[in-house]
Amino acid sequence: MISRQYLREHPEEVREGIENKGVDVDLDRILELDEEWRDLKGRGDTLRHERNEVSSEIGQLKQEGKEEEAREAIEKSQDLKEELQEIEERADELEAELHDAMLHLPQIPDDDVPVGADESENVERCREGFDDLRELPDEVIPHYDLGEDLDILDFDRGAKVSGGGFYFAKGEGAMLEHALIQFFLEVHREQGYTDVFPPIPVNSKSMEGTGQFPKFVEDAYRVGDENADEIDDDDLWLLPTAEVPVTNMYRDEILLDDDLPVKHQAYSPNFRREAGEHGTETRGIVRVHQFNKVEMVNFVRPENSEERFEHLVEEAEEVLKRLGLPYRILEMCTGDLGFTQAKKYDIEVWAPGDDMADGPEQGGRWLEVSSVSNFRDFQARRAGLRFRPERHESAEYLHTLNGSGVAVPRVVVAILEYYQNDDGTVDVPEPLQPYMGGREVIEGGEKIGESAVGAGEKE
Repeated sequence: MISRQYLREHPEEVREGIENKGVDVDLDRILELDEEWRDLKGRGDTLRHERNEVSSEIGQLKQEGKEEEAREAIEKSQDLKEELQEIEERADELEAELHDAMLHLPQIPDDDVPVGADESENVERCREGFDDLRELPDEVIPHYDLGEDLDILDFDRGAKVSGGGFYFAKGEGAMLEHALIQFFLEVHREQGYTDVFPPIPVNSKSMEGTGQFPKFVEDAYRVGDENADEIDDDDLWLLPTAEVPVTNMYRDEILLDDDLPVKHQAYSPNFRREAGEHGTETRGIVRVHQFNKVEMVNFVRPENSEERFEHLVEEAEEVLKRLGLPYRILEMCTGDLGFTQAKKYDIEVWAPGDDMADGPEQGGRWLEVSSVSNFRDFQARRAGLRFRPERHESAEYLHTLNGSGVAVPRVVVAILEYYQNDDGTVDVPEPLQPYMGGREVIEGGEKIGESAVGAGEKE
């Protein structure tokens, strides 16, 4: 969350920032709550000081034998105590209301973020890999058809086992996902990342710490209860991204200056209901409820976060460069920035199998495979992430950044479509071959079961 001090000193900048993000928040009400809370805290301090003075007088009056005046002082002390208790109770109520209101207040965009209403006003920063494209088949088969033809993706059985939005990767399809995960992890180890294997369920406090709650409750998978039920800090949820557990590793801790920067990477399966995305992707693995991803999470000094952000973008795009996949980088405008981010770049890989209106002139479409974000101290304030510049100095909030390194299923889509051959096989990018037992080509498997016989594919 943003600091209350910043809100008090720069209310119009905050107002402009949330308007540019297109977030509907009653800022005036938040300012009123804060002003009332500060007034009560001030009155409480005054009453507490006055009561202490009266208490000191009582003993002195008794020593001087002024019993009547002592009794009056005792009565006054009791009145002050009761008034102070009422003020403190009201201040506590306001504190809780103000804290909840501040959780709905988004991060303010950096000054250099382009102002825009929605994704149509994002700014393309660069496009890589299009100068030397490989020769593609005359008609590129979309990954969902090719995956079923090769029997490396099985959507019907995924839906049967778990419901819509789930799939089986089989044979060389499963090998490809495993290979990508191992390849991504190895690249980021070269970049100085320490591996973390996080727990899959995370508690509500952790979801709040990274900004998933309260805004994105509907997108989460809750363990054991309905999403609409009252939420406790200890309730468990399936993680939507490894950002949540890894960022919260150090929640309510103080790191040392010598520790920074901390660079962690984590592979995890991720679970999202995609509650606001019904009907957008009904075929294939572009938008599914469970997907694999490697996440990079950085903890840095505030003065280093801008430079680290640029390096994080380079670290994320490195895997696409090595795989030889064409891609572009977009800078998000304010209206498409997201609730928690001060600045964000999306990396989108090119998938040539399905022509989309917003695709490149070569045809096909763009698929977001990484979002690289600078949260500044927004998450740190929510999660209590601090560092101590010097042993004798006060602790300060550090800055957090993260980026996908990268989302596996959409890279699978790009590989199946971009490295597709005329005969329906798929070349394995050279960096992945050691992770696939030396395979150079994905040739597919043979379907099994009576359904294969019935379809005439087996004798």
